[in-house]
Amino acid sequence: MVIATELCAMSEYRIWPGTGKLFIRRDGKPIYLGSSKAQSLTLQRKKPAKLVWTQAWRRLHKKGITETNLKKRRTRSTKVQRAVIGLSLDDIKKKAAQKPEFRSAQRDAALKEVKQRKKDNKAKGKGTSSGVRAPKIPKNVKR
Repeated sequence: MVIATELCAMSEYRIWPGTGKLFIRRDGKPIYLGSSKAQSLTLQRKKPAKLVWTQAWRRLHKKGITETNLKKRRTRSTKVQRAVIGLSLDDIKKKAAQKPEFRSAQRDAALKEVKQRKKDNKAKGKGTSSGVRAPKIPKNVKR
């Protein structure tokens, strides 16, 4: 057997048969009020969303939400590859596609080349200089 219940206009609680009051507004709209508390506050024109014990306030402040709806929806950030100042996007993709052994071999070859260049510069610099340098004088000392 299904019992017909109404909803209170203020609190949105169920009103069981034999309880509550039916209030007809001036415009003719029937308003069901579950308790004298709800009736008093309605006649004072209080807003249900500002009363902590009403369902309107609980809905507004996200209280009593079930666990299934508890997870927040967030937009996933998409990763975008961008070119670096020295390299274009195609060059970066080519380098990423290369095998690690090939890249390490390239790095080793570049290091050897740099070391050889430094060695040549050092040998070249020693032959021309006579080894005598002018004494360093601080800038703030007057002569």
